[in-house]
Amino acid sequence: MKLSELMNGKTPDANYTGWVTNDDMVFAINTAPGAEPETAVANYDVVQMGISGLDSNMNPVTSEKTYIRAGQSTMKTGTQRSFSVTGDRYIGDEAQDFCLSHGMIYGTGNRCATDYAYFNILTGKGEKGRVSIIVNSDGSGNAGESAGIDIEFRKIGTDPEEYTWTSN
Repeated sequence: MKLSELMNGKTPDANYTGWVTNDDMVFAINTAPGAEPETAVANYDVVQMGISGLDSNMNPVTSEKTYIRAGQSTMKTGTQRSFSVTGDRYIGDEAQDFCLSHGMIYGTGNRCATDYAYFNILTGKGEKGRVSIIVNSDGSGNAGESAGIDIEFRKIGTDPEEYTWTSN
C-alpha cells in the first residue's frame, strides 16, 4: 500500500493531544531507490501487511571518561536510529517483497539502502532519512505456522530530518 493510499481521507492535527498507540505510527520505505525522478514520499510503500511488531529504537552512542576530582562523566556523541520489524511473510506486499528480494538478502553496501519516512498519523509529525536493510529471517517457524520474518532498518549517513506529512 502506498503512503498516499493510507493517508487518503486522513487529516493529521499538529495540535493533537492524547494517547498514542503503535498503530498510530507509520513506517514507509522507498521500494524504488535510485529512480529518476526521485520517488515522492507519498509513493513510499507502507510497512504494515503481516507486520505484528514495529519497534523504533533510539540507540544512543556515548563516550565515558573519568576526570581528576570530578569523577566519571558521560557524554552523548550520537544516536543510531533503528527499526525492527517482525511478522508473517506475505508475498505480494511491495514492502516485504522488496526487503526480502534476493538482492536485499545477499546484497551489501548501498545496494541495501533506501529512504524512509516515519511519523505519527494523528499529528503528521516525524522524520525521514536513509536506512540500511538487514534481513535476519525470511521465513522461520514450526510446521503448520505462518512463516515469520525479522527485518532491521538501521540509519545510514546523516541524521534523519524532521518531517511533517501533508496531503500535497
